[in-house]
Amino acid sequence: MRIAIIGGSGVYDIALVEPREDVIKTEYGAAKVMIGLLEGKEIVFLARHGKGHTIPPHKINHRANIAALKAMDIKRIIGTTAVGSINPDMKAGDFVLLDQFLDFTKQPMTFHDEEVAHIDVTNPYCPELRESIMKAARALKMSLHEKGTYVCVEGPRFETSAEIRMFALLGGDVVGMTAAKECILAREMGICYAAIAMVANPAAGISHEKPIIRQIISFVGDKQKELNKLLMKSVALLPEERSCACGEAPDRAYIR
Repeated sequence: MRIAIIGGSGVYDIALVEPREDVIKTEYGAAKVMIGLLEGKEIVFLARHGKGHTIPPHKINHRANIAALKAMDIKRIIGTTAVGSINPDMKAGDFVLLDQFLDFTKQPMTFHDEEVAHIDVTNPYCPELRESIMKAARALKMSLHEKGTYVCVEGPRFETSAEIRMFALLGGDVVGMTAAKECILAREMGICYAAIAMVANPAAGISHEKPIIRQIISFVGDKQKELNKLLMKSVALLPEERSCACGEAPDRAYIR
């Protein structure tokens, strides 16, 4: 079963064996991917912001990215995302396995522009994928917050301290600009999706330091070796066949 990994800020490649580059064209645009082996399994890697971080969050063509992975018959996606921490228990350097999100983006993120379709996202992140990542972290004796509510904002600006206080009151743990959008589109396509968030900094107003994107990218890059270990072990522990209901979502979406 083919698996994809989407790298966020600071994650522009992973330790693939015999990698090769390809460009997948879709009706929504083209997506550049790397294909190689990880733990003996074929993996597709996609850098969300492009190589060298050339695409800002509000310009990412999420529909092209997910449509391209669907065209490649990808059934599972693990996303990585750099986040700011709202929850004081989630400190810089921590890994957080997302289980819920609050979507504060302004543009509808859907493949269903021409028909009426309502996708169930009661539990947005794939439970089977999440379980494999949790088992991997335990096997590696790595610290991992096994739950976290992700607040997704439009960007590209960082949040105000008032917004962060609001998000905290609503139960948000971390904040970012991408992982909810991918999650929604993956569910529409019937692809399993889970996301590992890497806390890069305290969110606005939590500390006296202002968030600076260059520092965030550098910090996440320093965590790459640890992240690669977690991804490799997670891929190795994935069952060959899916037993979750993620693939059934598109069939249940339409008004008949």
